Amino acid sequence: MRLTASRTRTTLSDVKLADIEAARELLTGVAIRTPMEDSRWLSALAGGPVLLKCENLQRTGSFKARGAYTRISRLSEEERSRGVVAASAGNHAQGVALAAQLLGIKATVFMPEGAPIPKERATRAYGADVVFVGRYLEDALAAAREFEAETGAVLIHPFDHVDIVAGQGTAGLEIVEQAPDLQSVLVPCGGGGLLAGIAIAVKALRPDVRVIGVQAKEAAAYPESLRQGCPTPLETMNTMADGIAVGLPGEVTFAAVREYVDDVITVSEESMSRALLALLERAKMVVEPAGAAAVAALLDDPTAYQTPVVAVLSGGNIDPLLLGKVIRHGMAAAGRYVSLHVNIPDMPGGLAELLTEVGRAGANVLEVVHERISPSLDLDRVEVHLQLETRGAPHAEKLKTRLRECGYRIHE
Repeated sequence: MRLTASRTRTTLSDVKLADIEAARELLTGVAIRTPMEDSRWLSALAGGPVLLKCENLQRTGSFKARGAYTRISRLSEEERSRGVVAASAGNHAQGVALAAQLLGIKATVFMPEGAPIPKERATRAYGADVVFVGRYLEDALAAAREFEAETGAVLIHPFDHVDIVAGQGTAGLEIVEQAPDLQSVLVPCGGGGLLAGIAIAVKALRPDVRVIGVQAKEAAAYPESLRQGCPTPLETMNTMADGIAVGLPGEVTFAAVREYVDDVITVSEESMSRALLALLERAKMVVEPAGAAAVAALLDDPTAYQTPVVAVLSGGNIDPLLLGKVIRHGMAAAGRYVSLHVNIPDMPGGLAELLTEVGRAGANVLEVVHERISPSLDLDRVEVHLQLETRGAPHAEKLKTRLRECGYRIHE
């Protein structure tokens, strides 16, 4: 979607380059300058240089430490004495917990039920108290606001504060320094803190560079909000990308995104799965689904962005169980796993002949299920359900063509 909303400045988005540069000074010795890696395989697809900004290698495993420390370090002594409270699916939680630990402040974090176990454990390991509540980030945020009202703890919003945006914007300074010839930047987007911060920094230094936000299609609050001209809540969300599953943009971030960002696009669950798998195989990078969103956009349309293009890998905190599921999902989306239903004669050796042809075609059998009883089957026929591993979509098509040439009736 192309943004057509007004670019009039507002006080809500009034984070300037100087604020981001000041945040970088604060973060010295806390956040690391994350690597910028050339990606030959993506460059070949895009027809020009593609670079990966590896925020998955940032301290706490995501960019969130930048904004959280910037915000908390600027609290007064009186505010610090009251402690801090946050709401997060996990990455912001770790950033807040680390900042609070470094600054000697008590931290309480509300997480939605089902937040990834590694994120919860890491947050506790940094010394924060963790409370689970609700299904979505908005539920946890409501609980955090109640806690703030009851205890006086200072709410550290995951994205909707000028200090958070300034802190996240330090990644934008690094992007321009590490890729001085860049023409496009793709940034995963949930609430918009990282996107807003990077866009402000990049546009201040290189106004010609296109900045594109990438949201999960099933949790994309920005497209409708931008159409409406104000933050507009989603009714439902259903995405594995918990790091960008935000149903309502913030006032600060919405104003900045509307002002500085050139496009906001969406990617499917299948695209993020394929991207995560490709990053693991080709770049040797472990990322979470949200962290793969920018690469998913590139894989969906490799030549849509002027190169050199930077894709931000925003986080790498993924539960190993989810990683296994996403890898399998990515394998299926890439045609590496194929499910076929094959109708064969009910006779001795019939199944063996089918599996022989599958083997000759170079596919690996993962699972076989025989179905003999079905009103749709002739009396002398059997349906075989095959789960197969192939080398990819072209190989899968050749396999199906071979089986049809051998006289088998197949459907997927």
